[in-house]
Amino acid sequence: MSYRKGLHDLGDGCHAWLLPDGSWGWSNSGLVTGSGASLMVDTLFDLALTREMLAGIAPVTDAHPVRALVNTHSDGDHVFGNELLAERDVEIIASAAAAELMTQDAVEALARQKKLGGVIGEFARHIFAPFEFEGITATGPHRVFTGETALDVGGREVRLIQVGPAHTPGDALVHVPDARLLYAGDILFVGGTPIAWAGPIERWIGALDRILDMDVTTIVPGHGPVSGKPEVAAMREYLVFVRAEARKRFEDGMSVDDAIASIDLGRWAGMPEHGRLAQNVLNVYQQLDPALPRPERLTVLERIAVLEGFGAPEEVAG
Repeated sequence: MSYRKGLHDLGDGCHAWLLPDGSWGWSNSGLVTGSGASLMVDTLFDLALTREMLAGIAPVTDAHPVRALVNTHSDGDHVFGNELLAERDVEIIASAAAAELMTQDAVEALARQKKLGGVIGEFARHIFAPFEFEGITATGPHRVFTGETALDVGGREVRLIQVGPAHTPGDALVHVPDARLLYAGDILFVGGTPIAWAGPIERWIGALDRILDMDVTTIVPGHGPVSGKPEVAAMREYLVFVRAEARKRFEDGMSVDDAIASIDLGRWAGMPEHGRLAQNVLNVYQQLDPALPRPERLTVLERIAVLEGFGAPEEVAG
């Protein structure tokens, strides 16, 4: 899927900073301008990428300085550049659930992954090679919220809507009503496979239903090109399919690994990051059986790597 890196003017004083190709770590940011001020939506995966973005958006922010930053969730590719905004006295805002996970341990865990041996290290170096995690200081929010809240950005209203746990425990949408525009964070992946680290998948489907019911025409996903409701509906179909296929196998008494191996993704088989099916099936199983062992993320990453052609398979759970 081809689209242009950099600043995109979406009209009505709203912008997106896009990072093709939208795969692991290549995330999007947003910018909402008001009278003499602007709001940033998410930073990027490392300091170099975030500095590049700050330089690239300067033609807009010179007239509309960034006064606040909203993190849509806690994943590093949306928060690891936060310290550069904090240095500018920008107020950082996130859901309370996201804030709990924006830690130095999260930074150091990713840095360690790139140094591991075996399948996990090989996979981590493959997907994270372009990013530099050394030297990042985790910087969480100055203000947290739960549920919904409204911000004033230079005289215009921006609404924050918590819809997690879904992709992560603290997912939030950033809605600009007067522009009929939504920054969806990783509630929407376009051109790649979503991954339910938190779930339940039912709640994620509910979040997509909420977007489909909103009065919006332009949607900036966490990964992928600027989109609209058709892309939301398409991702919803994938999640509904995975939920149904995993549930059927659970009810038939299949193990998680056997379920993952037996699911034919059909029209989704060629989608980038298709190996994320491993975590998505595991998430469904965990919801159906809360007593199911919960493997560490590294174990799940190894199963994803194997599905994508790295190394040899090992048991994930059950």
